[in-house]
Amino acid sequence: CTSAEVMSLLSDFTVAVLLLAFASLSAWLYIDNLSCHGTRLVRSVHAEQNQTKAHERVVSGNNAAKPQNNSVEMRGVHPGGSTDISRDDRCTVAPESRFDCGRDRLLSQTECEARGCCYAPLPDSAGPPWCFYPTLYPGYKMGPLTPTTWGEAATLTRATPSYLPGDISSLQLEVMEEAAGCLHLTIKDPSSQRYEVKLPGGIPQSKGDIQDALYTTEYQSDPFGFIVKRKSNGRVIMNTTVAPLLFADQYLQLSTTLASSLVSGLGEHYTSLILDLNWTSLTLWNRDMAPHADANLYGSHPFYIVQEEDGLAHGVFLLNSNAIEVMLQPTPALTWVAIGGILDLYVFMGPDPQSVIRQYLQVIGYPMMPPYWSLGFHLCRWGYTTSNTTQHVAQRMHTAEFPMDVQWNDLDYAAKGRVFTYDPWRFGDLPEMVEEFHKRGMKYILILDPGISSTSPPGTYPPFDDGLKRDVFIKNATGHILIGKVWPGPTAFPDFTNPETRLWWEDCIRDFHSKVPVDGLWIDMNEPANFVQGSVEGCPDSDLESPPYTPKVVGGQLKSGTLCMSAQQKLSTHYNLHNMYGLTEACATHSALIKVRGKRPFVLSRSSFPGIGRFSGVWTGDVRSDWEQLRYSIPAVLQFSLFGVALVGADICGFGGNTTEELCVRWMQLGAFYPFMRNHNDKPNAPQEPYVFGKKAQAAMRSALNLRYTLLPFLYTLFHHAHISADTVARPLFMEFPSDPNSQTIDRQFMWGSSLLISPVLEQGAVELAAYLPPGTWYSLHNGQPFYSKGQYLLLPAPLDTINVHVREGHIIPQQEPALTTTASRRNPFFLTVALSAGGWAWGDLFWDDGEGLDTFKMGHYCYIIFIAGQCQLVSEPLKLNGALDGLVLGGLQVFGVPSPPLYVLANGDKVRDFTYRSDTKVLTVTNLALPMSKEFSVQWAL
Repeated sequence: CTSAEVMSLLSDFTVAVLLLAFASLSAWLYIDNLSCHGTRLVRSVHAEQNQTKAHERVVSGNNAAKPQNNSVEMRGVHPGGSTDISRDDRCTVAPESRFDCGRDRLLSQTECEARGCCYAPLPDSAGPPWCFYPTLYPGYKMGPLTPTTWGEAATLTRATPSYLPGDISSLQLEVMEEAAGCLHLTIKDPSSQRYEVKLPGGIPQSKGDIQDALYTTEYQSDPFGFIVKRKSNGRVIMNTTVAPLLFADQYLQLSTTLASSLVSGLGEHYTSLILDLNWTSLTLWNRDMAPHADANLYGSHPFYIVQEEDGLAHGVFLLNSNAIEVMLQPTPALTWVAIGGILDLYVFMGPDPQSVIRQYLQVIGYPMMPPYWSLGFHLCRWGYTTSNTTQHVAQRMHTAEFPMDVQWNDLDYAAKGRVFTYDPWRFGDLPEMVEEFHKRGMKYILILDPGISSTSPPGTYPPFDDGLKRDVFIKNATGHILIGKVWPGPTAFPDFTNPETRLWWEDCIRDFHSKVPVDGLWIDMNEPANFVQGSVEGCPDSDLESPPYTPKVVGGQLKSGTLCMSAQQKLSTHYNLHNMYGLTEACATHSALIKVRGKRPFVLSRSSFPGIGRFSGVWTGDVRSDWEQLRYSIPAVLQFSLFGVALVGADICGFGGNTTEELCVRWMQLGAFYPFMRNHNDKPNAPQEPYVFGKKAQAAMRSALNLRYTLLPFLYTLFHHAHISADTVARPLFMEFPSDPNSQTIDRQFMWGSSLLISPVLEQGAVELAAYLPPGTWYSLHNGQPFYSKGQYLLLPAPLDTINVHVREGHIIPQQEPALTTTASRRNPFFLTVALSAGGWAWGDLFWDDGEGLDTFKMGHYCYIIFIAGQCQLVSEPLKLNGALDGLVLGGLQVFGVPSPPLYVLANGDKVRDFTYRSDTKVLTVTNLALPMSKEFSVQWAL
């Protein structure tokens, strides 16, 4: 180097030293400031309620509860007493624990650092963010907690605005300890009324006994965050201190760590039961979109459940109906982003998975009780173009001896695609056809889209004419009726948040039902779907149509495939209400059918939102006819069970594309164990009614249908428990075996209640199946063969005519001889399958009513019987009788696990001649009984 170069280097070195010294001084002052003012307010919920305020304690920022897993922690005081918190230290974050500072838009390094965030590129651009928050990123500061009617409240303020437009500087935190297992927090703007979700029927506002709360809460005051821990073991359930709270007019963001990577929920998406946390995002924005990966689908359910260790679980629900994006990362952690409304969070502490779901449903509502007939087989196709075709299909089904309860019609029936009409040429005898179905013990359902044709000449289409007079349609931003385009052409859309609309809807249904006495309604296209973007006139240029941030939605814009966001409804704008459209229509349809028919309603909806299960069943939309969609239908059904939708199923054999004989057989076998069983097909495809296939395929399908029909008393009882106790019907294995690690991720098998394990074939050409059997004894429902499992996979034969179903030891399954309709099968003899435990005991129950009456449990119009097996006998104990079982008898039983041949069998003390025993499977079968179900009975076997 030359002397000049040396002097230049020394000069640069001197400047660097001075800058480093200044940075150290700034860091020291920053730490000192935190020590004086950056406090964390910690409150233990389990402290005595009367002494809560006295027991609040203040902990310095460095000693407060530390984030779980790999969450970033601020550097503390070194042993020598010096402090050090340079920017480099605050940016030293493990890649998997980075929280994105550029979620709203892609940032350059300069833009990133201008936000006060860290910028560190990585080789993988698809993984962790390059721009991320440093530790203790400035945010809101929390004031003291003060008592309120429902709990406590505090003010959150920020001294300087965030980088978001429309930033809100002062917020109100409310904490409501509603029950021992439920913590409820809201964060909202106290100075401005923002849209808040009000579920139909309201949310229970009862303050429960929290003396034995399952959680503790802690608060970091500056920057604000909260931590929820499980009281029993100190495990961190939520920790929102890992990234800043952001709250702007159209952007709300909250991040939290997760207690484990076993997360389910956040539907509706085409995913496995356990979500992928490897830097994925899920958008909740209802859309008419056939199921496929990485797309927002028909429903939005901002609820997730986390499996912890040792069989524990918890859940979190964000009650918000705006468009939501959820970012999942392998920390494990997630980030909520909602583009409107408020943060309304419920934390459900379980402690077991079923308790989590029950606590969730106590907020959103328990599932409705379906009519008994709706658990039978349903058949539909878009393309039954005439009433003659429809009748012929139903007749061929029964001629071929396939059980079927309900015939459906898609929009083919409607005159020019207009709902509440029927085509006088192709369906001129529709009323007579429906009456004929009723005479044969069948039911009839047709499709009902929300779009109302707006182009019929005045006075010729009453639904539109009357709706116009009663002002029931959604308006555009200028106050005129918004016109979109669906099947009938230009259409108006009813606003179901308007009470007058619900009355008009009821009148339309009543008028149509007086002509065509339908038994239920299928509400489709209710996201709502629209064939033009927003409206036929377009949408105005506004922040509602083009918000500062739009989650990753199909089509790129919120209005894609639906209405303008600026559209006006009675309750608010469509921007706020879009995700609730299907829910409000389902509620209105459910109510109308009750008033019009005076019987238990049946509604099937495509669009969904939390609470839909109170009013409607759901199907999973336009699935394709392929093996992958067959497999993914199981997690789809199980997810809806977690969301409180007990009556759910996928279109059997697939809706889109041509099925194959093998695929259709396997789908019918799986579909026989969907809670809702319907075969539905699209117009251009090859037919897929069971009778069109070869004899072997027909026999396999008939066998699956008959098996379902024998199990309907058991299935109906499961729905009863779902309706009154929030139990699940179709159930993931982890809910029944939460302490079994092998059950945590299984979504190719599932349970019916706690008793039956269903293991379908999901692979083309397979004739055997590796099925997992949780620990215990399981019996083949087919022949009673026992399997003694330590929690292991077993290779089971699975020829084309077989679906493997196993009964869990200790359970009794009530069954009934099948028939072509439930009208007939409900009159047939019952029989019981008794699966003895190793100790020789078993238990089961039966709920029975008229199958379609309103509020039969509430009114006491039902029968309830329990069955108990032990000490070589089976007894029934009727706990409630009302006459519904009069004339019905127990015709037989099969007992699995009888160790040796009985010497004799007694029924109510009398010897029975008709019994057999198989030594290879240890099954006792008793036939030709006629024991009244409405009376106590006993069956004994002497060994």
